[in-house]
Formats: sequence, C-alpha cells, structure tokens
Amino acid sequence: MLTEPDLDLIAALQIAPRASVATLAEALDVSASTVGRRLVRLEEQRILRVIGQVEWTARARGNPRHVWVTTEPGASGSAAKALARFPEVQLAAETAGRSDVYLAVHVPDRAEARELLAERIPGVPGVAGTHSELVLRALTRADSWRLHRLSEDQQKILSREQVVPDGFDADDVGPDERRLIGLLAGNGRITAAEAGRSLGLSQSTAYRLIQSTLRRGIVRPRVEVEPAQLGYELEAVIALTITPGAIQAVAGELARHPSARYVSIVAGTASVIHQGVFRNEDEMADFLTRDLAPLPGITALQVSVVLRMLRRYWLYREDGRFAPDRT
Repeated sequence: MLTEPDLDLIAALQIAPRASVATLAEALDVSASTVGRRLVRLEEQRILRVIGQVEWTARARGNPRHVWVTTEPGASGSAAKALARFPEVQLAAETAGRSDVYLAVHVPDRAEARELLAERIPGVPGVAGTHSELVLRALTRADSWRLHRLSEDQQKILSREQVVPDGFDADDVGPDERRLIGLLAGNGRITAAEAGRSLGLSQSTAYRLIQSTLRRGIVRPRVEVEPAQLGYELEAVIALTITPGAIQAVAGELARHPSARYVSIVAGTASVIHQGVFRNEDEMADFLTRDLAPLPGITALQVSVVLRMLRRYWLYREDGRFAPDRT
C-alpha cells in the first residue's frame, strides 16, 4: 500500500513531472534526501515512472482508434496477451461488458490501418469479432488527471517548474529532436547531461532541445501509476451515443469530470468515449445514474469494465505494477 507521503509525491509529480528534487522537497516540506529516497523506492518497486506523452502528429500520421474485441469462449486471456504484443497497441485490457478485450491503437500510417483492423487483429487465434472507432479529437488525456491533495501554496511552488506548451508544427521537427523524443518518451525526467551523452551533443545543446521540445508540446511529461495503486479500484471505458448538436457540450462536461483520464469524440457507432476511474462500484453508479443524467442528448451508452490491464501507453503491466522490461 502506498503511504500518504507517497501519494503526496505522486500528486506533486502530476503537476510538475520534471520538477527538481529540491522543488519537490520544498513543496512537500520534507528534505530533498527524503524525496530522493522515496522516488527511487517507488521506481524500484515498479509502481511509478515518469514518461513522455508524445503528441500524436509527432508519432504518426492519423489519429488513434478505440478497438473492441469479442473472443471465443475461454480465449479472452490468450487473445489479449497476443494483441498486447502488437507494436501499434498503446493500451490492451481484458474487459467485461461491451467486449472481452479493449485496445487503443495508433497506427504509424493511415494506409496501415486497414491491414491492422481488417486482417491482423481478426487473425489472432481466439478473436471472434472486432469493432473500432476513430478518434477525431481528444478533450482530455491522462497527463491532465490529478490527485487533488495539495494546497494552493504547494501548487504555486511546483508551478515554477511547469512548462506550458504553446503548440508546434509536426513538419518542423528536426532529426536531433526526433531522437530526443524517443529518450523523453521513456524517461520524462531525463537530464540535459544524460540526453547529451546519449545523443552525442553538448549539455547546453541538449538542454535547449529539451526545453524547445517541451515548450512546443511535442512531448508532455507525465507520471504513470496504475489507478488501483492510488485507490481507484474500478476502471471503465464508456461509449456514449449522443445527438449531434450535443456532442461537443457533453464531451466537454465529461472531460471536466474528476473520473476522466481520457475523453474523446469519435467516429463510429458511438459519439464520445469516456475512459474513467472510480474508487468503487458506488462511485461508478453515481456517475452513470446521477452525473450523466442532466447531460443533454445522450441516447445510449455501453460500458466495458476493465478486468486486467496488460499494457498502457506501450508499457506492460502486471498486477498493478510495471512489468519487468521485456526484450
């Protein structure tokens, strides 16, 4: 179980993932050595990692897709494991409800989408059927989800090391930046000295590249911890069908809901996908019966409850922790 100080540190990293140990210590009113030890322990226990969330257009041409997979009886576990190994699969989970397996996939090129969706995924042993939705627009992503534990004063201290992105042109990313993106994706707290050594650049050049990459929003550092470790025992992917005139308004309200880790407007049989986390069944029931009730235009919803998370943001998971590195 994570301690209260562990949760405070995670909350601080959610606000400022690249904050120095000194700044984290100041915000949490503990010593820098205590913060350093706690951070190392959480990483060694495979509970916490700070990664880099790469902007879609810098990673591939075309937006991600949600994919729901039905399987033959008894085949959901083996099919989910096989599907999780696909390099295009960002997220893979065994689910109950709308489907047996839920995937979030991001294909490098639009031309490859047909092969993946129509041939490779259906060709996995045990897969009986698939359904996909194209993401048109994301209103919130996992880097925006927060544990609301810190005071305004603590948040002000951490905000000194926040980088507010100002947008970028995907066609204006140089070769050194592309190599740096790969480093930041795996380690969102990488230092200029570490990046410089890996890229064969001076520390000052690496620092300028890091700052430019973050400021332009090409990579957004985020802390990764499985929600169950934070007390959110229930995770669900909810597909909502909404009348056209209400789609934007409903999606905006859902993006502001405290459960929202990922909310997107999609093209398919659904209109909006809400990927949310809840502390228990009662909290999820309140969301479905109370929080959704006043929103206009919702005509139907389908729920897939996550039973087991196998892969999230291309990182394998085991029992609520990061799996050991796989080759």
